[in-house]
Amino acid sequence: MSRRTPRLFAATLAVVALALGACAEKTADQPTPGAGSASVSYPVTVGSLTLDKRPEKIVSLAPTATEMLFAIGAGPQVTAADDQSNYPADAPKTDLSGFQPNAEAIASKNPDLVVLSDDRNKIVDQLGKLKIPVYLTPAATTLDDSYRQIADLGTLTGHADQATDVVTRMKDDITKLVKDVPQRAEKLTYFHELGPELYSATSKTFIGSIYDLAGLSNIADPADADGKSAGYPQLSQEFIVKADPDFVFLADAKCCQQNADSVKARSGWAGVTAVKNNQVVPLDDDIASRWGPRIVDLLRVVIDAVVKVPA
Repeated sequence: MSRRTPRLFAATLAVVALALGACAEKTADQPTPGAGSASVSYPVTVGSLTLDKRPEKIVSLAPTATEMLFAIGAGPQVTAADDQSNYPADAPKTDLSGFQPNAEAIASKNPDLVVLSDDRNKIVDQLGKLKIPVYLTPAATTLDDSYRQIADLGTLTGHADQATDVVTRMKDDITKLVKDVPQRAEKLTYFHELGPELYSATSKTFIGSIYDLAGLSNIADPADADGKSAGYPQLSQEFIVKADPDFVFLADAKCCQQNADSVKARSGWAGVTAVKNNQVVPLDDDIASRWGPRIVDLLRVVIDAVVKVPA
């Protein structure tokens, strides 16, 4: 899933699960193009999808999948990516849309594999009728979901060993980062802002699970105790000010130019602990809305902020 504007996020909240600092760096080095292809023997099967040979014309209509494919060394096989696939910089970004997928436009790229995160417009059936293989990478709800998708893409693309290496590095990096989290008698609290409309994400979401690793408590949880907002409740200014979070993490820093000053200028927010203690943290919008290898960079930003607060 790509970073969408908050209004678009709000409009599609009922049907899309969003899984999830400034300018984070890549988590892992890019593998050598083409290396590791011998690690898979075809045909291969992942779920209900079987490929008889290695795909050489992959169309990725999901920014997270695009990141995963490049991370495992399958970048040279990606011949077209959707209009939101902005990482890495050399991804073959096109005007294809993952939000409004068009079977004819996709087929014009002559793909031997299409990777999607959502079955919008019944696109899977449409592509199936055209004999175009499709692999779905739905929004992750746990890190294990992310690891599994990376492994599956490695199998499908002929880069199983490299995919294993990526997952191993992610796990190792996360383990090292979590060791730095100080033990506290009482957890620090946070508000994760998806947009100026004050949509947030609870602990039951993928992004919430990342904050859990940092030992934080989510002020949004009570706002969706019944689960009717699918983990993405819209909070009120009064609710947030009363909750008085220790941190405010802004996943709308790029899209909506939100920052510590704009947050402080909101009615009643100047007295919020996060604002008073300079603990309003801008995030990279894209990294905070995806579940690929760069999630390690997001966790690093969060933990770096947390460890600065004396235990």
